[in-house]
Amino acid sequence: MTDVSAGTLAEMLDERQHLLEIALWMFGSESTADRIVQETYRRWYALDDEERAGIAVPRAWLTRVAGGICLELLAAPGPLPGPGTPGAPSPAAPAPRPRPAMRPAHQQARPDQAMLVRHDRVARRFAAACDLGDTAALRAVLAADAIVVSDGGGKLRAPVRPTYGADAVARFVTSLLAGRPGTEVAVESVNGRTGLVLRQAGRAVAVVGVSVAETEITAVWIVLNPDKLQRWHRP
Repeated sequence: MTDVSAGTLAEMLDERQHLLEIALWMFGSESTADRIVQETYRRWYALDDEERAGIAVPRAWLTRVAGGICLELLAAPGPLPGPGTPGAPSPAAPAPRPRPAMRPAHQQARPDQAMLVRHDRVARRFAAACDLGDTAALRAVLAADAIVVSDGGGKLRAPVRPTYGADAVARFVTSLLAGRPGTEVAVESVNGRTGLVLRQAGRAVAVVGVSVAETEITAVWIVLNPDKLQRWHRP
């Protein structure tokens, strides 16, 4: 058995909690978040020793993969994969930590109306800032430790590493989404909560989901892969 020091174990638990928080920001369901984290670690252990050794910052790699899985689920029209379905976690993935009094997914409480109204209000401030290309307004609605994750799907030259910090996120979003001539910024339901869809001549060029805590955005999730945007096109 490998000897794991208390310090290393604490780092591992902190790392897993970090990944859980990313998934919870996006989906608000502990069962879904656990599955996302399991799949993230499954992909880590699917790498060979040489590939893992070549990853300079494993936590950053895991963050990018977890964010990518969230984006895949955000763009998928069907239900989340369950145990035994393609893409579900394999036995090689570490088991989730026991959680006291966790209820089955079908018994979990839905987001209350007040939270959805608050989310809607903050998301609309974000949308207005994007539409105007106003970096200062974007910065004002972001939490200090906000994160943005985007995908390029191998087809677009878009950063895939997470970007951290309100200033960096505001600059990233401004350069990627804001102030583009002929682009319509529409406020629409994304994964059951208020988000943004950017279109040019009726064709979706980006779908944006946001996670909100109190009056600030903590995470921005951007889908850019053209293959995932087809169902968002409008005549």
